[in-house]
Amino acid sequence: MQMVTTKTKRSSKQQLLNAIFENTALHGKKLFIDSKRTCQCPPNHINCMSAKEWMKSQLGVWRFTYESRDIRDKNKHPATFPISLSRKVIELFTHKGELVLDPFVGSGTTLVAARDLARNAVGFDLQKKYIELCAKRLSQDYIFGGSQIAIQDDARNINKYLEPESVSLIWTSPPYANLLNRKRKNKSRKDRINSQYGKVEQYSQDSRDLGTMPLEKFATTMGDIFESLLPLLRPKAHCVINISDMWWQDKRITIHIAIVEELRKRGYELRNTIIWDKTNIVNRIGIFGWPSNYITMGVTYEYLLDFWKPPKQAI
Repeated sequence: MQMVTTKTKRSSKQQLLNAIFENTALHGKKLFIDSKRTCQCPPNHINCMSAKEWMKSQLGVWRFTYESRDIRDKNKHPATFPISLSRKVIELFTHKGELVLDPFVGSGTTLVAARDLARNAVGFDLQKKYIELCAKRLSQDYIFGGSQIAIQDDARNINKYLEPESVSLIWTSPPYANLLNRKRKNKSRKDRINSQYGKVEQYSQDSRDLGTMPLEKFATTMGDIFESLLPLLRPKAHCVINISDMWWQDKRITIHIAIVEELRKRGYELRNTIIWDKTNIVNRIGIFGWPSNYITMGVTYEYLLDFWKPPKQAI
């Protein structure tokens, strides 16, 4: 296990980069990370938003733009999302000071957004290179709040680190089964022969990686992981999963439906389905399926599946 952490005071880049090679004695042990509200919001409020901000968030289709801190280089990570998306989800479902969990932290966007919003956050990833990438991003010289921790470990072990009912939000974008685990053909793009042509855009070939699994095993493993995370959520706390469907051998692979069905079986309740409209940030969409086979372009939108932990039933 390797870990990088940031705190409310400024830390030097070297301290942060060194942190990933320290604290190995914490492997599998409880983390001491704050999870209590630090705002003055009424107890029944779900977040710190004003009524005006709340109204803007009720639209079921969301759009975002990139900023200079975003990672868009697929050589660094094959599937990143904008900080603004992560910030929106965290702001909608948490208060300042509360704890956010990302089971598949990847490049660390969740941690960066949590820092921007003075939320505490912990993220896990199998790959050392992504924990190191988290370290580099968190080492940027910005004023920030809360504590953000990145740990190299299997998501199946997360319940060893955190106390029951300490998490106010699970927010993540998991691997999309084994559907990235093949060479790119770029059939949907006008510029077919580019830097990504022929590449396998998978996170790793680790057998524990969800991205190496066929859909059925992927769904079951996701269910196992999120079932183990459910006790960590406080009642009525949300779990938001960013996922996309895929086309494979002229069939639509409905990953989002598999996740909804699996998490419902594990005790989660689906509350909302939000569409992330990506048309404003996607370039060079070509003709795919024309003229005989109508296929919506999966790269132009993704699903944000919003679940929660149902409230405790009165006895």
